[in-house]
Amino acid sequence: MWEQRKWWGKIMLTIEEKSELFYIYYEKWIHIYKEGAIRDVTMRKYEITLLWLKRLVPELRLSQLNRISYQQLLNDYAEFHERQTTMDFHHQIKAAVLDAVDEGLIDRDPTRKAIIKGRSPRIKKIKYLNQFELHTLLVNLKLTSEINWDWLILIIAKTGMRFSEALALTPKDFDFSHQSLIVDKTWDYKGDGGFLPTKNKSSVRKIQLDWQTIIKFSELIKGLPDDKPIFVKGRVFNSTINGVLERYCKKLGIPVISIHGLRHTHASLLLFAGVSIASVARRLGHASMTTTQKTYIHIIQEMENRDIDLVMRSMAGLA
Repeated sequence: MWEQRKWWGKIMLTIEEKSELFYIYYEKWIHIYKEGAIRDVTMRKYEITLLWLKRLVPELRLSQLNRISYQQLLNDYAEFHERQTTMDFHHQIKAAVLDAVDEGLIDRDPTRKAIIKGRSPRIKKIKYLNQFELHTLLVNLKLTSEINWDWLILIIAKTGMRFSEALALTPKDFDFSHQSLIVDKTWDYKGDGGFLPTKNKSSVRKIQLDWQTIIKFSELIKGLPDDKPIFVKGRVFNSTINGVLERYCKKLGIPVISIHGLRHTHASLLLFAGVSIASVARRLGHASMTTTQKTYIHIIQEMENRDIDLVMRSMAGLA
């Protein structure tokens, strides 16, 4: 009799779980499996996905989740987003759905053969300075004997580092004898501060520096604690450094760019100088050359047009 009650109770529990609203199940899932296991910035993406589930399928229950209802969810989301964003949305939800299938809450995998749609990606033209404009900016920086934001602008312009990577720099990251800089961590400026891992494995790298920059920094960081960030003195906001950079740009009459625009500037100057995409990708810490090619497609196309002119002139000279 006891076994029968236990068996019946399990059936009733399963029925109750299957009737749970899908967004509530997903909310529990990210709390159990993701909270504390992933970086805060990634966790926020899961939380945004949860908000979209509440908006698009507030009444959808686990028992109603099938290929048609799931595809409709993706289609509705795709109306507001580009295809790649819809793909990311699909991947985040799919992980939770597959766990529900494993638990017997959903009979079959509704995500199988899902069709990913979405708006055509907008052409994003990156903002960067040309060589003359960058030179104008750098010669006007106030590089005092004390560390200030101008030094941060200089090091990012010279290395192409990400803002979070530059903030994480410590004196021991400088290898003066080999004229290089070790990038192996980032600074959590969006959260509570502290060191974090780099964006990906490829982001761990050594960046060669010119001797003028090496000499300047060898003097600047002399006597500073080896393991403490050079630029961080309390809470840091990228809006602060963007403001400093904007004021310089306006004063000097050059295009206004963000601190991330300095990274683009660094990459674009290398590409225009004829540095290979592979070398630029390694210097920037991109996961693959494809990332570099996609990001700097306008510059690469410009260079290809220039190469065509060069080829035509070379061929014409053979006759």
